[in-house]
Amino acid sequence: MHTAVQLWTLRNLDVSTPALLDRVAAAGYDGVEFAGIEDPPETARAMDEVGLVAAGAHVDADELRADPAGVAAELDTLGVPSVVVPYLDPDHFIDTATVDETAAMLDALASEFDRPLLYHNHDHEFVPVGTETAFDRLAAETAVGFELDVGWAEAAGRDPAALLSDLAGRAPVVHLKDVTAAGEPTELGEGVVDLPGVVEAARDAGTEWLVFEHDDPADPMASVENGIEVVERVLEQ
Repeated sequence: MHTAVQLWTLRNLDVSTPALLDRVAAAGYDGVEFAGIEDPPETARAMDEVGLVAAGAHVDADELRADPAGVAAELDTLGVPSVVVPYLDPDHFIDTATVDETAAMLDALASEFDRPLLYHNHDHEFVPVGTETAFDRLAAETAVGFELDVGWAEAAGRDPAALLSDLAGRAPVVHLKDVTAAGEPTELGEGVVDLPGVVEAARDAGTEWLVFEHDDPADPMASVENGIEVVERVLEQ
């Protein structure tokens, strides 16, 4: 498996994109996952210079619907292997009928692209709908893949490793995130997520990318550097 950092973690650093990518490469990651796309040609050149590759890109569903061809061209420039819908609000998961509509919408979006489309969860997808959760129904009703965010799954009271087993073959990218017992973001390795269990389950599920993310780091770069140390330690176990 390869390692990457979700650039949302570093959104508050006041540095240029090339400087940001240089820091990520120096920390020891294999790649980056984009939170939106800005100036693809310049970014692609900067990635080549520091030896990083793209793990994926988060693109809002409205943007994907509005200009699929334009988004696809930007993804091609950056060599992005999969596009990720990063968020759908809770109104998409209120009951079984709505979840089914959401599943159909994601399938329709996926048909517009020549690369996998993944859905990235938060915690609100794990609400009950009928006799199951919205997340489980979505997984059953849609053909798209998933970027399982293990921190949000843990915060929702689910076992991330078990979810990965259920999603075998459908979770090429996993967000490695840690949370406290109260479900708040914390530094990787300092929370309650069973990271060795998650990584083992990810291996078994065919995951290709482990993407570190911290939603609210006090020191973003220190968090990124700690993240790769923890990930590499777990991978060696």
